[in-house]
Amino acid sequence: MSLRLGIDTGGTYTDAVLVDVHQQIVATAKCLTTRHDLTLGIANTLRELPQETLRGVEMVALSTTLSTNSVVEGRGGPVGVLLPGYRDQQVQKSGLLKVFEPGMVITLSGGHDASGNELQALDEKAAGVAILALADKVSTFAISSMFGVRNPAHEVRLRKLVLDLCAKPVTCGHELATDLDAPRRALTVALNARMVPIIHELIMAVQKIMRLMEIQAPLMMVKGNGSLVNTETALRQPVGTVLSGPAASVVGACALTGAGNAIIADMGGTTTDIAVVTDGQAALGDDGVRIGDWKPMVEAVRVISVGLGGDSEVRFSVGTGIEIGPRRVVPLSLLAHQFPAVLDALRQQLNKAPSRRNNLFALQLEHNELLLSGCSAAEFKAWELLNGQAVELDSIVETDRETARAISRLQRLGLVVYSGFTPSDAAHVLGLSTHWNLEAANLAALLWARQMRHIYGLGRWQEGDALTPSQHVFERVNQRISQVMIEAGLHHHNKLDRSAVGGLTGMLAELIYESGDAAGSTVETGSLFQLGFAADHPVVAVGAPAAAFFPDAAKRLGAKLALPEHAAVANAYGAVMGSVIQRSHVTVTQPLNGQFIVHSNREPIHFDKLEEAVETARELATKQAQALATEAGAGIIEIKLDSDEKHIQHDVDGDLFLETRITATATGRPPIQDVLSRVDSPTKRACGHD
Repeated sequence: MSLRLGIDTGGTYTDAVLVDVHQQIVATAKCLTTRHDLTLGIANTLRELPQETLRGVEMVALSTTLSTNSVVEGRGGPVGVLLPGYRDQQVQKSGLLKVFEPGMVITLSGGHDASGNELQALDEKAAGVAILALADKVSTFAISSMFGVRNPAHEVRLRKLVLDLCAKPVTCGHELATDLDAPRRALTVALNARMVPIIHELIMAVQKIMRLMEIQAPLMMVKGNGSLVNTETALRQPVGTVLSGPAASVVGACALTGAGNAIIADMGGTTTDIAVVTDGQAALGDDGVRIGDWKPMVEAVRVISVGLGGDSEVRFSVGTGIEIGPRRVVPLSLLAHQFPAVLDALRQQLNKAPSRRNNLFALQLEHNELLLSGCSAAEFKAWELLNGQAVELDSIVETDRETARAISRLQRLGLVVYSGFTPSDAAHVLGLSTHWNLEAANLAALLWARQMRHIYGLGRWQEGDALTPSQHVFERVNQRISQVMIEAGLHHHNKLDRSAVGGLTGMLAELIYESGDAAGSTVETGSLFQLGFAADHPVVAVGAPAAAFFPDAAKRLGAKLALPEHAAVANAYGAVMGSVIQRSHVTVTQPLNGQFIVHSNREPIHFDKLEEAVETARELATKQAQALATEAGAGIIEIKLDSDEKHIQHDVDGDLFLETRITATATGRPPIQDVLSRVDSPTKRACGHD
């Protein structure tokens, strides 16, 4: 039997599906992701599949939310960022200093102008000093030069310098983005570099398990636009996978339901990702991707990804009261499922006075050698203490404050994760979920409610009542889901940036919950608001927690809801449904009347005639797209050329050519694939200033 294997590794679960040549699901599996060693969770999942079929697998396709989660949660490998020609104002605007320590972001003399002419010579001496100073502190380097998309010479020279001096992985801005917008491009290349260790670890884990299980098949990875690339390409450009999981869920949800028009909502442990599909196509673009608070410059499904999932921390927040997410914690129901001794500790906490550290246990999250090598003796001692067990934070604070502080520092580094009361726990208390430890969920709810009442002055829940506070959390989650779906609707109509997002959409979601019950059948007397939402676009909800939370939210919104069979593994199913799609963009500009410049991934080429410049641009774009698709693993390749010209009306010269952008799209299938979906959509581009 000819089969394809889809794997999706998320923050909580790793899913797998076997799909036959008719795109029918033959078998599915779901096991917990093991962040400290990904191979364990992947191996456990694949062992749940029929073992006799695995050797006949002809292709493996991988999607993940780990890269999306790393952006939302602010995690990833340490990065050295080199910025030739950037001014301090542009660095501030980029948001880099919110993600990285100032000493990791280095501005240098250099850069070009909009025509690709050198503005300042690259200060290679200062660059060399900076690279050597950062070499032992970072796992990768990111380079973005001013107007590097118009002339990448300084980025290329800096890349060679990094490789000569320390041989660390390097990402350059002109390799990832071709649009003008220096601050966004700098952020994009830095996020890409930050994800290299995460994607590298995942790919290495999957390849190791494939060898152990004797699966001799090419391994492909899903990009954020739903297409496939081989692992070599994914490792060079991991930012392209930043919405891998959400893109795969869109493809998978559409394939599972056959929906032409739908709102695809994928709820996982860490994030909720929402995209709008019209006429069977999800819109693509690098101008409409929003992940948490960031808008990286990557072509991807136009999706809103927010830090709201089954494992989101339910916490107190000054000013807003109770907040849910974006930080992911380990649900107490899951923790007790894995470490039964936690139950006794929770019972003892309930017999003591309320504490801010109630429900808080610490355990190892992931093994990062570079970060561990920089740890102090106290931090390494704390790391060893957490090996193979969950440690109650309150007891450590009472007996060894130095170790408690060290654990806190490890948590901020992303090496350690805390437990906490979560929507998954609330769902267990309410009987909506049953797969983990119910007693732990009840104890966690009681401890959390008591903490909110006695320490923060929130809630009037009765002592010993776990149901009412859990219902309150459940409603807050669904209110937030409603808000995100409203934002997705505004996003689809390109109106999101024009609204006061946190205010307007939050207020609309609040009105929905005040105006009627969960069934949407009654409206309070005097209510002026009823929201009609997505009448022609049913909500297709996928992901493990979707069945627990989305029915209520959809009814409140007045939207139709579809929970397809195999919804819990939609990402893994969507992973095997894509084609290889690679695009190359070449721009022709006219900085002076009668002078034309071709800008590609090499130094600019000058022409006196527009026709010659455009023809050269078409040839370069075609060759580059062909090469990219071949490198990404495509077999037979088709090329499509598009152009986007910009003119202005001049008072004297009349119609005046400004620039044209040639886009070559190369589409192909991995040689062993049969019938695959294709995802393609033109994207809008901006021009002007960098």
